[in-house]
Amino acid sequence: MVKVREEHPVHSDGTVDLDAWLQRIQAEVATDDDTALRKACEISQLAERESRNSHHSWEGTSSFITGLEMAEILAGLKLDQETLIAAVLYRGVREEKLTLEYVEKKCGSGVAKLIEGVLGMAAIMAVQPRSGGAVLGDRLGQLEKVRKMLVSIIDDVRVALIKLAERTCAIRAVKQASKDKKRKVAQEVFNIYAPLAHRLGIGYIKWELEDLSFRYLKPQDYKKIARLLDEKRIDRENYIKNVVGQLRASIAEMNINAEVNGRAKHIYSIWRKMRRKGIDFRDVYDVRAVRVLVPHVRDCYATLGVVHSLWRHIPREFDDYIATPKENGYRSLHTAVIGPEGKTLEVQIRTHDMHEEAELGVCAHWRYKGTDLGSGRDSYEEKLAWLRQVLEWQEELGDIEGLPDQWQAAVEADRIYLFTKDGHVVDLAVGATPLDFAYRIHTEVGHTCRGAKVGGKIVPLTHKLKTGDQIEIMTTPGSTPSRDWLNPNLGYLTTSRARAKVIHWFKQQDKEQNELAGRHQLEAEFKRLALRQINYEELAQQVNYKAAPDMFAAVGAGDLKVAHVINAAQRILAPDEAKEFMFLTPRQPTPQKSQDAGVVVQGVGNLLTHMAGCCHPVPGDAIIGYITFGRGVTIHRMDCANAVQLQEQEPERMIEVDWGGTYEETYPVDVAVLAYDRPGLLRDITVVLANERVNVLAVNTQSNKHDNLARMQLTIEVPSLQMLGRVLTRINQLPNVIEANRHRLKNH
Repeated sequence: MVKVREEHPVHSDGTVDLDAWLQRIQAEVATDDDTALRKACEISQLAERESRNSHHSWEGTSSFITGLEMAEILAGLKLDQETLIAAVLYRGVREEKLTLEYVEKKCGSGVAKLIEGVLGMAAIMAVQPRSGGAVLGDRLGQLEKVRKMLVSIIDDVRVALIKLAERTCAIRAVKQASKDKKRKVAQEVFNIYAPLAHRLGIGYIKWELEDLSFRYLKPQDYKKIARLLDEKRIDRENYIKNVVGQLRASIAEMNINAEVNGRAKHIYSIWRKMRRKGIDFRDVYDVRAVRVLVPHVRDCYATLGVVHSLWRHIPREFDDYIATPKENGYRSLHTAVIGPEGKTLEVQIRTHDMHEEAELGVCAHWRYKGTDLGSGRDSYEEKLAWLRQVLEWQEELGDIEGLPDQWQAAVEADRIYLFTKDGHVVDLAVGATPLDFAYRIHTEVGHTCRGAKVGGKIVPLTHKLKTGDQIEIMTTPGSTPSRDWLNPNLGYLTTSRARAKVIHWFKQQDKEQNELAGRHQLEAEFKRLALRQINYEELAQQVNYKAAPDMFAAVGAGDLKVAHVINAAQRILAPDEAKEFMFLTPRQPTPQKSQDAGVVVQGVGNLLTHMAGCCHPVPGDAIIGYITFGRGVTIHRMDCANAVQLQEQEPERMIEVDWGGTYEETYPVDVAVLAYDRPGLLRDITVVLANERVNVLAVNTQSNKHDNLARMQLTIEVPSLQMLGRVLTRINQLPNVIEANRHRLKNH
């Protein structure tokens, strides 16, 4: 049943009686400043008058009148003065009769921010596919708007409530519009805003949105049920009156102070129940329904006993939403009985507080302070619940035709939503760390970050954050970024924005320091992965630097990656030098590959290959093949002494090979670890390998009692050099480990 609303109070000439209207609003909501809301109304009214003859219009209605109607809806939800002011002015800003700058100047930044957030909610509809398709840039821009919209409505629930009020006014206003206009507005309201009202638990807005949408989307079904309801209205009202009197008397005998009334009938809910259960109108139980409100939870169950003692309960028609609330927090007892005259009757039983929650939803819980939802831990818990509701609402939208994959991609696939210590919302890419969060808050917070707490507990800076986490960053004045933060193997930073800020910081530091750091990085990486050095001056030219010191400085500042230097070295090596060099990164896959070993034999397909046991090549190594008798092609590293000797003795049996397109197979690699001996050292190393899912083929450990050094030789299986570099980095971080490197071949 559509909600009946009061008309605006008017003067004899038909204009709005603003004094009477304000008096009615102030009876609902206690305002801080009686003049502030009046001032907003006068601003909206003046803007309407000045633009009356302009091209701006909205569904043939006045932005001023619409603003008053929105404010009335929100006053019914007991919202604060700032929200009511934003509602009064919103349509004026939307229709470009007012600017946000003017609103901020006259009414404050809080009101302007609310209106800006509501305007951003238009991004919901912007992600719908356009005819002919949208270009990539447009689509990415839309998705960014969706993210910002979600952050704004999560950060301040009032944004969503104002939008709900606006859409309620919109669907009320299309009564005289064209059929297509009615369907368009109704479809949007039904698909998006009625589910949002449900998620927020605002019952009376949800029912109105659903009934009005249903009226325009399925007019014949709506009229049929409305006619059936109207035909039996007088008989039903008399029946309910008798039931209410009988039930009220029985409950009073239990000394329970109860309020018993007939319950409103909602046309859409009746139609939905008929469709879901495949039943006729006469079999819908809640066509005849009463609601009982009692003071305490214990009274709910006592009243249920009274109901079941009066009338026979219908099996499988009882729901205890007090013990198990609905996902939006709704609580009540529902039961269906065979009432007087053998007619079915639904009875809802709840406390007065539960009823307020069912009607007002989130508005029954939260008191607003400025643009915040309170402060402290309670605020965080409330906002976390609100976050879950918004994301559940978003998941529901994923089933709507026209909104789907793009919406999901904008919100679900690559973003997480986090809370600051004060309860504000920040969105980051999935996989982000506390350090990424620190740089998202402020550059200086990131630079001086030395620790973080998630939910009050200290976590490593490499901790992976998840939606709903509340993060507190611990800083140390005067501290600076660490170069380890730029090492992707260590996992400190995952967002390009944070990495760019760290890189920029190092660029501003002393060039000589960067040069030393860059040289150390290159030499350490070459040594650790058993790479042989080449002419640095020549290499600098290949990466577009005038001299080696400039290249080192760029590496130290983070402008140039070590991997790029290695790739450049690959291009300048002569063929006879290539066999002395092993490349750091896997080479580009080619379409033709061996099914046995992930190796492509140039010009030949389906040829048996196997890895040489003398050098254990790994994907990314420069390799060469040797044609054997009966065993196919043996794959050697180019710097393998045996391969060099074979090239000199039998060059005609050497063949070019390359790595295939996938590296699913693993390859054995020898690793040398030098460490100060201690109990549990080997266990810690194997834990690292297990965490990285690396298989260990052999371990040989020797301990020297004189110098207390332990020397380990491990043979492990890795799928690529990237994984090898990651494993070596993790081992080097263990306590007492001096160095961990790929073992150099004895032939070198």
